[in-house]
Amino acid sequence: MMNEFFPDIPKIPFEGPESRNPLAFKFYQSDKKVGDKTMEQHLRFSLAYWHTMTGTGSDPFGVGANLRPWLSISDPMEQARARMRACFEILEKLQVPFFCFHDRDIAPEGETLRQTNKNLDQIVEQTRELIASSGKKLLWGTACLFNHPRYVHGAATSCNAEVFAYAAAQVKKAIEVTHYLGGQNYVFWGGREGYDTLLNTDMGLELDNLARFLHMAVDYARQIGFKGQFLIEPKPKEPTVHQYDSDVEACLNFLRKYDLMDHFKINIEQNHAILAGHTYQHEIYTARINGVLGSLDANEGAYLLGWDTDQMATNIYEAVFVLYEVLKAGGLEPGGLNFDAKLRRPSFEPDDIFIGHVAAMDTYARALEVAHKLLSAGEIEEFIAERYKSFGEGIGKQIVDGSVGFTELETYAMEHDQISNRSGRREMLEAIINRYI
Repeated sequence: MMNEFFPDIPKIPFEGPESRNPLAFKFYQSDKKVGDKTMEQHLRFSLAYWHTMTGTGSDPFGVGANLRPWLSISDPMEQARARMRACFEILEKLQVPFFCFHDRDIAPEGETLRQTNKNLDQIVEQTRELIASSGKKLLWGTACLFNHPRYVHGAATSCNAEVFAYAAAQVKKAIEVTHYLGGQNYVFWGGREGYDTLLNTDMGLELDNLARFLHMAVDYARQIGFKGQFLIEPKPKEPTVHQYDSDVEACLNFLRKYDLMDHFKINIEQNHAILAGHTYQHEIYTARINGVLGSLDANEGAYLLGWDTDQMATNIYEAVFVLYEVLKAGGLEPGGLNFDAKLRRPSFEPDDIFIGHVAAMDTYARALEVAHKLLSAGEIEEFIAERYKSFGEGIGKQIVDGSVGFTELETYAMEHDQISNRSGRREMLEAIINRYI
């Protein structure tokens, strides 16, 4: 299996920062210790099946351009089997320990739901055998509730109760499959769980139904003994005008309102963060301080474009802040860093799969080292602690303790109305970051 599809690609070696070989790691060493964990344990890299294995290189303006060995196989099920074997060859050669998939990524739909499930079962059995023989693992599974025309109005938020029922059946099966394959998480991405116009939308009912759907999923997971982590993935728009899970704060509000906080954490993607008008760090930071940081989709979006470009992550500066937050949270496990990224359309040759992943893995490996040194040195944390020290003593401590109200604060302000502030030193702090990079 190791050389069935990519005979000219070796297992990717580590050659160090001086190497000019695009098929060699410059920074990533799976067994290198950073603090008390290895790079592999910190980063928990995962391959995204939909982009890497089923992506064709198409875009809104052009058909697929990717050259892939399995695309020449005409029978859909035989192509699906070949694609899965190719996936594990890529995982082995890249030293990536995990993969993720939607149910419809790995097996084609049939004419009926029963036939679709039968197709899925066949590929799942093959996948289980490959997992057993390779030691690779499923980071998370999910259901594709957005591609088929039946989901034109949404899935759990559809105006059609029959669609809701079909989506429930599909998610039931996807949770079973994830559990059977030893998946460590299950993700809900509400691709069409939103609206195009409020003129035809009962938002209250749709949100209530979405909550009902998620509670049903929690209940069923308990029934079958699935103990993996449930995740919600925020995205503000595209394909709908407004999606209900628009950012981390919106997800938190939803989870709190519908009594789901004990059952869900958040899977955050960079490209979705910037579509919501935030930085990746902002979304991770927000999830961290609210105790819901679950997993990350590692990609990049173009800040000048208002759509999902899903580029391979190569921005070292941004990656440092991502891993700084992850380290402060104590890590991602059982989540991970999933490369929800597709090669640019002109990067269509088979070896570009490996070149793109090597570049992204090196980016996060180098960023991990920088973030660890930065956090260990404590320069940023010390500055922040000093900046807010007035809330650790005197009137500030009383505010934090809740022992004063407006009346007491007015009395204090009358006696201390000559106020002086200190510089926030943003430029100095940015220079500190640059020094570590």
